[in-house]
Amino acid sequence: MDQFNQQQVKPYKSPLKSIGSFVAINLGIATLLMLIFCPSCFLSWRGIQDLLPQFFFSFMISMILSFGGGQVEDFYEKRISWIHKPVKRLILTVSTYMAYSFVASFLFVFVYTYLDGQFELSAIPWKDIANFTTSPMWIALVFMAIFTTASWLREWRKSAIEAEQLKSERLAFQYQSLKDQLNPHFLFNSLNVLSGLVYEDADRSAAFIQKLSKIYRYVLDVQQEDLVSLKRELDFAKNYLELQKIRFENNLQFFIPESSEDTFWIPPLSLQLLLENAVKHNVASEESPLVIHIEKKEDELWIRNSFQPKSSYSEGSAGVGLANIVQRYELLHHRLPIVHRREKEFIVQLPLVKMV
Repeated sequence: MDQFNQQQVKPYKSPLKSIGSFVAINLGIATLLMLIFCPSCFLSWRGIQDLLPQFFFSFMISMILSFGGGQVEDFYEKRISWIHKPVKRLILTVSTYMAYSFVASFLFVFVYTYLDGQFELSAIPWKDIANFTTSPMWIALVFMAIFTTASWLREWRKSAIEAEQLKSERLAFQYQSLKDQLNPHFLFNSLNVLSGLVYEDADRSAAFIQKLSKIYRYVLDVQQEDLVSLKRELDFAKNYLELQKIRFENNLQFFIPESSEDTFWIPPLSLQLLLENAVKHNVASEESPLVIHIEKKEDELWIRNSFQPKSSYSEGSAGVGLANIVQRYELLHHRLPIVHRREKEFIVQLPLVKMV
């Protein structure tokens, strides 16, 4: 529908894709780790100098782990959906990232401790290096939790927005389809009436054509509208019934209130469907004129007509117009019309939409 606001799903751009942001984030992580493990070191210049090797180590580990996390997420992002296969995605993400973290951390610790002169190549302390890799693995667990949570939330949001877009487009299509049913139906019935009048009375035929053109102008004007003001719809109803009165003369009587307010709105051409049903399926004769009342009661519009069905009347044929109206109210997420069929009266209560 025109009134639906559709959000555009923008492609996600990770802050780790930017070198500047990538370095800044990992500097912040390294600083946070140092504050956690040795807050007193920041109280003196000497303490800060002693902290530099550990800070460099933490910074490099953070860079390695966050880079790997981003690569793992990018790899699975294009292959396995969190929405459709969450368990498989989680298992593969965790196993791949932890394997990468162990190998990358082990290699870095090996190179770092070797360059620091802590061992000779002839006597490599494999077990000590593996044990030293334990701390980076704990950091990797934190990174993994952050990456997987962010990735899942991002894909969930994208899926939700896309679903809402599809829903809006489907509702718009359905609503427009319902409105498109009105034009051919109304025109076909009117031309049938006109074809009969042409042979009966030329003056009445001319008056009928003038009224029909005025009414059809309104039909064209509201085709793209989801709602119209009650005043416009009542004016249309009056013109429509005056058109029918050219055909039925005193066999048709109607009472429509004058309205100048634009506070209440209604789906366009709702009254046309109800009035057309009333005229089509009820006897309108000099002995039993068809009487139609339209009145506003609080936030509803009541359409009442004398119930004197023709012999050809069937609930199925009479219910087509009502079904169209009900479906349009459903698509507008509003209260539904209420129908009362009594012995001598047929009543439809149309809810009005209040526009503030």
